[in-house]
Amino acid sequence: MIEELLPDVVVTVEAYGDEEPPNTVLYPEEEAVVARAVGKRRREFAVVRSCARRAMEKLGVPPQPILPGERGAPGWPAGLAGSMTHCEGYHAAALVRATDLASLGIDAEPHQTLPQGVLPAVALPAEAERLRLLAGDHPAVHWDRLLFSAKESVYKAWFPLTGKWLDFTEADIEFFADPGEQFIGGFRARLLVPGPWVGDHRVDLFEGRWTVRRGLVATAVSVPHT
Repeated sequence: MIEELLPDVVVTVEAYGDEEPPNTVLYPEEEAVVARAVGKRRREFAVVRSCARRAMEKLGVPPQPILPGERGAPGWPAGLAGSMTHCEGYHAAALVRATDLASLGIDAEPHQTLPQGVLPAVALPAEAERLRLLAGDHPAVHWDRLLFSAKESVYKAWFPLTGKWLDFTEADIEFFADPGEQFIGGFRARLLVPGPWVGDHRVDLFEGRWTVRRGLVATAVSVPHT
């Protein structure tokens, strides 16, 4: 599901359902992070890292610990950029060589309406109006949840480039569906604060892709070097 949203240079690994994949183990350093966590949190932590290590293997990188750093961002091995996501019944990791992309971000959420009161905290007025129009054209999509997911992907791509927080209201996202499609498309995120420097130019717009499938919404952002 995530794979189709990202460039071919990105390697993705997904796990569906509630069962732990084979060889889901934690390194001692990782065990220490979740030593006091409840079972559900520990399982999510372990399964998504299993996905990431399998992605490392696909890239020819020896599996190694993935420890959370500032604001929980995963610490990737030198030379790699990546992102992880998990929600009920789904875990995924996406990795790429840092020479091929500057950054990337992925997110998955249940395809359900956001809890009451969340959308006003997430959506700008212009976004809320665009979602209303999209809902009229494509009522089978929960656009509010899709907006939340897209903003999560934007943040995950933003943070490794800046090391700074990005508020929900600091990116203005516009969605579009692919021609003749209802459950897949793209989006543009216009940054409302100074964007990150990538090489010798500043990036003020992130581009991404989205899909709705298997009871989930998924979004992905990739940031090229040029």
